[in-house]
Amino acid sequence: MYTLHCTAKLRDRLKLPMSAASRPPSTALGDWYATALFWRPQLALLVNERTLLPVLLPLAPAATLIERIAAAVAKALHMHGIGDDFIEREVAAMAEVSIAKTANRSVVGTMSEFAFEAEVYRDHRGMTDPLQLAMRLAETPCGAIRGNSPARLLREVAAGQSH
Repeated sequence: MYTLHCTAKLRDRLKLPMSAASRPPSTALGDWYATALFWRPQLALLVNERTLLPVLLPLAPAATLIERIAAAVAKALHMHGIGDDFIEREVAAMAEVSIAKTANRSVVGTMSEFAFEAEVYRDHRGMTDPLQLAMRLAETPCGAIRGNSPARLLREVAAGQSH
């Protein structure tokens, strides 16, 4: 179980009911934040609250976005070299999701910065593959995690959960 904290523009697009109250996550990575990038094609940008790991996936069809998140996270974790056992546990724990408003301004700020950086990589470096963009963003040092990169922090969290 985890909470997906969505920006207003994504909530408006998804038209999903908000959960009454958020519960503590049962996932090792915790909750996720998400926004819509109205590019061509449109993408959803997810940022993990604990590690700031970015994940990009197609927004369309918006009606199935929530169901596609766990698979996109699994693919990103695999690309980062995270072990299959950790990925399987994380995906299983992501089976139940609640939708909420954004609550952590630091994560929202990081998400905005990632959106800007992704646009620069797309427009000036020709990077259009969502997975390639997310992998590049994951190497970005972030002040919110004391200058660590999301990719490095992800590996630390996964290593700590492997026993």
